[in-house]
Amino acid sequence: MYITENGRDEASTGKILLKDGDRIDYYARHLKMVQDAILIGANVKGFFAWSLLDNFEWASGYTVRFGLVYVDFNDRRKRYLKKSAHWFRHLLNGKKEN
Repeated sequence: MYITENGRDEASTGKILLKDGDRIDYYARHLKMVQDAILIGANVKGFFAWSLLDNFEWASGYTVRFGLVYVDFNDRRKRYLKKSAHWFRHLLNGKKEN
């Protein structure tokens, strides 16, 4: 089983939203459920966050953000790591979040 495009949105308010604790909680809970499923025999091969970068959503345009990385569409698409990106990095490196 591959879990694809898993994530949560947040309203795009026009200001940089780097502290996305709700997204971290969402992923932590979902990954715990994936771990539990594996422990009882589920054949999980991959889990993919939706999405790496904030982007255009077909149904919502630029009014919501899904990415682990904030994209400033008004300033030459500069990119800023959200707190969730740092959390994922620590998770993948096997370290506790600071």
